[in-house]
Amino acid sequence: MTGTDFGEWLRGRSDERLRALVAARPELVTPVPAHIDGLAARACSPSAIGRALDRLDRFSLSVLETLVLRPGPADRETLLALLARAVPGGSDGSGGSVGEALGPALDAALDLLATRALIYGPEDALRPAPGVAEALDPPAALGPPVAEVFRHHPPERLDVLLRDIDPAYKGGGPAVARLAALLADPATVARLVGEVSPQARAALDELVWGPASGRLPNARRDVDAASAQSPIEQLLARGLLGATGEETVALPREVALVLRDGRVHRDLSPGPPALEGPVRDQDLADRTAAGQAFAFVRTVEELCEVWSVDPPGVLRAGGLAVRDLRRTAQLLDLPEWAAGLVVEVAHAAGLVAVGEGDWLPTGGYDGWRIKATEDRWAVLADAWATMERAPGLIGERDDRDRPLNALHPDLRRPGAAQMRARTLAVLESAPPGLAPTPESVLARLAWEQPRRRPALRDRLVRFALREAEHIGVTGLGVPSSHGRSVARGDGGAAGLLAPLLPQAVDHVLLQADLTAVAPGPLTTDLGRRLALMADVESKGGATVYRFSEQSIRRALDAGHSAGDLLAMLERHSATPVPQPLAYLVGDVARRHGRIRVGVASAYIRCDDPALLDEVLADKRAHLLRLRRLAPTVLASKTSRAALVDSLRAMGYAPVAESLEGDVVVARADARRTEGRLAARVTAAAAPDPETVTAAVRAMRAGDSRRRPVEAPGGEVPRSPATATISALQEAIRQGSRVWIGYLDSQGHATSRILEPARMEGGYLTAYDETRATVHRFALHRITGIGEIGG
Repeated sequence: MTGTDFGEWLRGRSDERLRALVAARPELVTPVPAHIDGLAARACSPSAIGRALDRLDRFSLSVLETLVLRPGPADRETLLALLARAVPGGSDGSGGSVGEALGPALDAALDLLATRALIYGPEDALRPAPGVAEALDPPAALGPPVAEVFRHHPPERLDVLLRDIDPAYKGGGPAVARLAALLADPATVARLVGEVSPQARAALDELVWGPASGRLPNARRDVDAASAQSPIEQLLARGLLGATGEETVALPREVALVLRDGRVHRDLSPGPPALEGPVRDQDLADRTAAGQAFAFVRTVEELCEVWSVDPPGVLRAGGLAVRDLRRTAQLLDLPEWAAGLVVEVAHAAGLVAVGEGDWLPTGGYDGWRIKATEDRWAVLADAWATMERAPGLIGERDDRDRPLNALHPDLRRPGAAQMRARTLAVLESAPPGLAPTPESVLARLAWEQPRRRPALRDRLVRFALREAEHIGVTGLGVPSSHGRSVARGDGGAAGLLAPLLPQAVDHVLLQADLTAVAPGPLTTDLGRRLALMADVESKGGATVYRFSEQSIRRALDAGHSAGDLLAMLERHSATPVPQPLAYLVGDVARRHGRIRVGVASAYIRCDDPALLDEVLADKRAHLLRLRRLAPTVLASKTSRAALVDSLRAMGYAPVAESLEGDVVVARADARRTEGRLAARVTAAAAPDPETVTAAVRAMRAGDSRRRPVEAPGGEVPRSPATATISALQEAIRQGSRVWIGYLDSQGHATSRILEPARMEGGYLTAYDETRATVHRFALHRITGIGEIGG
């Protein structure tokens, strides 16, 4: 059968089977082919076949490889016998229990391969689709065939080989074809293998199941069987190996198939390997994952608060500097890999972005932080699950030996999101309470997607497992209930997480040693206020905050008065405000703002001349180059910001003021950049049924009318808008064609013959037979509608 036969087979498929093909391989209808022959040509293209093969599991791929290696068409029973030999206990190929277990799996695989148009033909004569054999080459880890291995060998060398293999060889005829026939004969190969040394046989065994080639720089290639010395020379002299280059040799495919004793694959399992690992209490795992989820949300919030006040700069090439990541990790009390994950997820969720040369929180952060904790976590988890970046690569170096920094564009990996989704799907399939080991997850994914590059796949999977535990998708290695919801993408993660989260408290315990103990997670508002006027001393089940002169001054700089601070503490403390804390707040407030710093270059203003005398007398003020302009004013060439910092370092408590003399309030959340929360991204799904139906209908219509369709003639149809909409809806329900008048962008009226598919959002999606393509038509441009026959 040829490519034309494949097109005819595809044309003979039912509409239901064509819809299944389009749903499984949506790239075939982007854009929609004009007819079935166009679909067949696109389905056989190397890129389309490569995509389809990448989606096959190991068993389906093995079935296809077995069919490709057959010299002609094969039926189900032949394939079953060949595959049964590779299943443990089924070496006789006679069926029995192995055949009974393998049969349903083979039927399912054949149906899948036919549905995806990777095989075709009647059930008793199945063939691989055109282009599949080339895309699979080499199949089943086999080497090239004899004709390719010995293609460049000189004729005289082939004659020597043939005489050593077959003493009756007299020459004449195609030498390569004769050699291929000899090496495909089991008896000949068995005799040749029996003539070589055990060392040569061991070398042959290493190549049988792949890889089928190797490097051999020092072996003689033009030797006969009598003069061969080394094990490799013995194999080369008998054609059991062939030289494919100056330093490479390969095991011919025909020889490998004989040595595999009729098996195409070494071992074969019709189902995926089982997940293995310790079994733990599911409720405990859920609670542990909820605790991790809560901590991750608070860490992201803390990151945004820190960057609101002291944002790191953006590198010239993009990304976050190594020193800034290290400093952020120290502030968040996390290892650098975890800090990099926090930064990347916050960026993917739209909470931080580039603004004026710095990494700043976005406007979307302000909306995110007022949400409930479970909703905030759901936003972060969805962003992590769908982002096409690999935070695990932070700190490594690229191909040019340049470091891969956090937030750098080079961290993007096109397969990261898909591999993360596949990993989550495997975790979601685990029985309740099972903590799958990384090795068993890798084995499952290797079975599900055997054509993926194993090195990159395994690294991305290990990254995903580590990150899932840190984010709270898993707890103690067990997929949590809310984590399974993230894997399914059903939007129910927040509802499942909410009952497991600790309740936020709105009070603290103030102590006489200038500390405050938070007995649990604080409400967002109290947490922000307390973080402004105190520093975190320790974290854990209870968080300890310490008040100091610097932290109180920070709150005063943000525009709060001493009365505001004490009132807030009294309102949210389960104990009376200790006298030492009240004295600290009052003392700092009395000194706060007595000195004013403005712009001259900069100046110092104070109502107390004696205090300015003290500043002038201080030796540390020498570098400020102060000059007295008036009893209450000092001027300096130093900038206002530097002058404020220097005076604070000398032990004073100045505040900055504007040109109008107003105090400049330093708000902790003042700096923001443009941006909003990232929209929720769901895993790529099959096209909706209406689109699939329209595509199949369009190809069927184009197939039956290969010449352009002309309008019935006369004036373009015109009808009232309500009648037009009703007629289009009826045509969609009945699947009939209609004749419409349509105004193009220049206002010219044209006639179109359409097969409507759906109508939504002011647009009609239909197959335009006039132009043989699927198109969207603006409803307000349709002048009218008329019926046509057929």
